Amino acid sequence: MTDLMNPATGTTAPPAGAAPSATTPGSPGLLDIATLPSPGVEQPFPEGERIDVAALADVLDGRWRAIRREVRALAGDPDLVKIEGLPMAEHRERVLAQLRTLADRGVPGRGFPAYVGGGQDPGGFLAGFEELVLLDPSLQIKAGVQWGLFASAINQLGTRAHHDRWLPAALSLELPGCFAMTEIGHGSNVAGVLTTAEYDAAAQEFVIHTPVRSAWKEYIGNSALHGLAAVVFAQLVTGGVNHGVHAFLVPIRASDGAGGTTLLPGIAVEDDGLKGGLNGIDNGRLAFDHVRIPRENLLNRHGDVAADGTYSSPIESPGRRFFTMLSTLVQGRVSLSGAAAAASRVALATAIRYGSERRQFTGADEHEEVVLLDYQRHQRRLLPLLARTYAANFAQAELLERFDGVFSGAHDTDADRQDLETQAAAAKVVNTWLALDALQESREACGGAGFIAENRLVGLRQDLDVYVTFEGDNNVLLQLVGKRLLTDYGRSMAKVDIAGRARWVAVRAADMTLHRTPLRRAAQSIRDTGSMARSAGHLRAEDTQRELLEDRVETMVEDVALALRAARKAPAERAAAIFNAHQDALIEAARAHAELMQWEAFTAGLAAVKDGPTRRVLTRLRDLYGLTLIEQHLAWYLINGRLSSQRAQAVTSYVNRLLVRLRPHARDLVDAFGLGDEQVRATIATGIEGARQAETREYERTQRASGREPINEKVLHEGQKRAGLARP
Repeated sequence: MTDLMNPATGTTAPPAGAAPSATTPGSPGLLDIATLPSPGVEQPFPEGERIDVAALADVLDGRWRAIRREVRALAGDPDLVKIEGLPMAEHRERVLAQLRTLADRGVPGRGFPAYVGGGQDPGGFLAGFEELVLLDPSLQIKAGVQWGLFASAINQLGTRAHHDRWLPAALSLELPGCFAMTEIGHGSNVAGVLTTAEYDAAAQEFVIHTPVRSAWKEYIGNSALHGLAAVVFAQLVTGGVNHGVHAFLVPIRASDGAGGTTLLPGIAVEDDGLKGGLNGIDNGRLAFDHVRIPRENLLNRHGDVAADGTYSSPIESPGRRFFTMLSTLVQGRVSLSGAAAAASRVALATAIRYGSERRQFTGADEHEEVVLLDYQRHQRRLLPLLARTYAANFAQAELLERFDGVFSGAHDTDADRQDLETQAAAAKVVNTWLALDALQESREACGGAGFIAENRLVGLRQDLDVYVTFEGDNNVLLQLVGKRLLTDYGRSMAKVDIAGRARWVAVRAADMTLHRTPLRRAAQSIRDTGSMARSAGHLRAEDTQRELLEDRVETMVEDVALALRAARKAPAERAAAIFNAHQDALIEAARAHAELMQWEAFTAGLAAVKDGPTRRVLTRLRDLYGLTLIEQHLAWYLINGRLSSQRAQAVTSYVNRLLVRLRPHARDLVDAFGLGDEQVRATIATGIEGARQAETREYERTQRASGREPINEKVLHEGQKRAGLARP
């Protein structure tokens, strides 16, 4: 066999006549070792590819950028930001004082009607609310309880009389309130709450009652200390008929005349005490022992009770009425989604700034240690999360536009609200999970420094942890999204006539033949003919990524839909068993759909980027997001015949190539988040590490130049060995 090894370079030359390859034997696919940057050697920006950071920041902050930046700037006020390690009691009082400051500055009014002093800007209200997480997540959530839930429930579920009576006081914080929906025994299953509101026609009052321990309202913000009233969700019973869950304004405390408050008769409260995070909020449990309230305290926009006990509603269907009343939850989900994306931006700004300065171990230069972010593994840890965060940012902008359209009345139909409900549920899931991933990975990527409280990553991780179960557990919300996907699939199939069904059967059979046998994979391999570059060229095309991501969602939804057909005519017990057997597959399909929506939002967002170099870099970042999604599910694509093994291999290879090309831009990409030292508030992200490293390198250089540097024992021994001297 002919030896093809080049002794000068140590590489293997291709045989004569062989097709050129983008790979080098032994290298990871597309990455040509000869062209790879050496760790520790500073890499210049590619010519003509420097990001326009200011213009990109404008794109990211979007339509409500002025409001976002106004709220973001509040982080410059030391009285409005979190003090890490503050005892719970002090933290609670500090957050209450901060809430009063926000009220005094008119922050909450943006989203409410002009006739109560509001700005009638629901989208701007939520855009600003998202940024409050930069100050203190406890402040953000307490603000969310007061204005996003309590006041918004009055606004959305009440009528003009309720607005005039209670909203000005709720906005000014004269009336601190609670949102009492969740029960100990009923979390996501709101329709099953056991608290009752039975109408007494003789007294024209509702009697609010907690019949059993599991009906206590639980995790209720503002209830343990500060709340004076609560919007209580209870089963409305009148004339012996249960009309389902409705909302009631129930006073729970009154002034004691000495600057404090006292519980009203029939109200029981227990403090939830110390939690895993968000300890600036006074969460507690609420119970009601036959508490009487006036008939007028029913928030009656969607259902009313006349003086004689007659029930009426503009929405005839009890199910549709229930879901309409729960529309107040949509605002909470939209805001949590945006807050989680904001927390992810803080995490990555911290880790990437630190990773761009912190050095560890020597590389090409024996005297120069390597910057952490030059290591491929460090890039693998952080840059895909950066791509996810950009995708989340673009998707959140679309969600806010939809929310504003519905709640401003510009686009407020039943279909619009259903679309908003589904989109908000999907976004809340993927963004809150993103926040936990970004915070944890960033914490680990910063080593021991990431565990120090002053660098905020641990505290943010603790505070954001509960976001995945706020406003609905993430898996329950994915089931909601999945059911919507099944409904849409069923509607599309219902419109197909007999001839169309025959075509569908034929297409599905062809799909099975094409994808679930080796035919497609063999065809891909023939087209690629051994070239990893051809495989990568196919994968980096926008249409290819879209096809692969869409195909996975559509196939998974269709598989679940077909599997559930047997449940339609089955007895209830058997139908429940069939659904349960496919619940996990449905949830996975819903998550794939949520990720596809973010990829599409990222792709659409590229059009708003006018600067050519910035758009090219962002396109690579979008590709990184899409291809890492595909990489995570390579088993599915291989099993279902969507990718050949060679193209599956090329996914990982091209991801690694994208990391190299994005590395020079990492710092600019996080700087475009518009977060200064006041917003990030992590010592390690202030440039202090870069200063330490510069001092170290100057010290070592001076030592070498002066000749005072001690001889390294290993170097000494190697020199003695070369000189033929015996080792002492």
